[in-house]
Parts: sequence; structure tokens; C-alpha cells
Amino acid sequence: MPKSTSKAVKITLNGEEREVPAGLTIRDLLAHLDLHERLVVVERNKEIIRRNRYAEVPVDAGDTLELVHFVGGG
Repeated sequence: MPKSTSKAVKITLNGEEREVPAGLTIRDLLAHLDLHERLVVVERNKEIIRRNRYAEVPVDAGDTLELVHFVGGG
């Protein structure tokens, strides 16, 4: 889970500027947004992040993130 901090960083998330807690990893960010990591593809600064790296890749101030959700249907 997110590291204990009171600071926030500004990122661009799916084209919108947003503040999120400082010290998050991609996995933490998805949990913060109530998104299941198996149902989302994450692009960080124009690079697709492999799911097995979500826990180690930091979310830094100024990052541009695109989250693509998989939607089931029939």
C-alpha cells in the first residue's frame, strides 16, 4: 500500500491533470483508484508497463499515465 506521506504529486491521468499521494507505485495507484490490476493496461510516459512490474515502478510528479480498461461483454 502507499507509503505514509501527506504530500501529493501532480500527474496527467488519461489526459486530465490530477493530484495523487506521493510515493505510490503503479500497483498502489491502481488500488487508490479502486481498479483491479488484471483488468487494466498501464502506459507510463509512452511506455507500456508489464503487469509483473506494477509493484516496483514508481509514480513520479509530472508522469503521464494512460489506463486502458478491459470490459467484458456478450
